[in-house]
Amino acid sequence: MLRNLKILFVLIIIGLPELSFAQYSPQGKEFGFGFILGDPTGGTAKLWLTRDNALAFNIGKSYFGSPRLGVDYLWHFNAFDSDIANLYAGPGGVLGFGEGDGFWHRHKFVRKGGEAGLGGRAMFGVNVVPRRTPLEIFLEFGVLIAFIPDFGSSADAALGVRFYP
Repeated sequence: MLRNLKILFVLIIIGLPELSFAQYSPQGKEFGFGFILGDPTGGTAKLWLTRDNALAFNIGKSYFGSPRLGVDYLWHFNAFDSDIANLYAGPGGVLGFGEGDGFWHRHKFVRKGGEAGLGGRAMFGVNVVPRRTPLEIFLEFGVLIAFIPDFGSSADAALGVRFYP
């Protein structure tokens, strides 16, 4: 019995450093908002669901539509063994209205005029959370595939900042 308690104590001590990564969000906050520049250009928000998972929202303009609404489900992983910089990836969905007007390039997407468009995207990015600040800085890249009203694909790339009050 005493041996089992010693083993349990050692396991708890070994696991304590991992508890310091309670969340990859700034100061352990669950919700942040800010701006995003690129495709899309506009506002962004992030809601942390668990230690490693979050929903990222964006609204703005892009080649897929102005306005454009999007949401991504993101998995964060500590690839750099750091509590400042982390990688993330995940799938998302995009709804576009009106004429598109991209930041990086200007072209007509799969829609014409005021048609609504629906698409999916896969994102990969890096987020940096400077120590003792309520900020998250991120850079992300991904592919967007349109399904409605027609099929098409393009790339998304954006830089952004979120504030966690």
